[in-house]
Amino acid sequence: MSKRILVVEDQEDNRQILQDLLTSADFEVIEAVDGEAGVAAAAAQRPDLILMDIQLPGIDGYEATRRIKAKPALRRIPLIVVTSYALSGDDAKAFAAGADAYVSKPFSPRALLAKVREYPPS
Repeated sequence: MSKRILVVEDQEDNRQILQDLLTSADFEVIEAVDGEAGVAAAAAQRPDLILMDIQLPGIDGYEATRRIKAKPALRRIPLIVVTSYALSGDDAKAFAAGADAYVSKPFSPRALLAKVREYPPS
């Protein structure tokens, strides 16, 4: 059974890049286009892993991460922040919100897949 990955990303091009990369590696991809939809999809779909952008319409990725990690049923789902919002200290903010890992854009496809593979399906 392949790992189900929730991609929370508002930019269609970035979603497509992640979709293509992950499906080519035999992962199942669920998409959400904003923070609220990401929190709802995490609760409804219970993915094995979440890739979270930070700059999102409505609630940002930090707040969406906090909301997901605040729910006992979702707390153990690994969450990787994948963002171009990579200023000094942004990784610390992501970890403080509950992220398990941080990857800045542009990312190496090989490195991102290696990071995703560090978290086995639940």
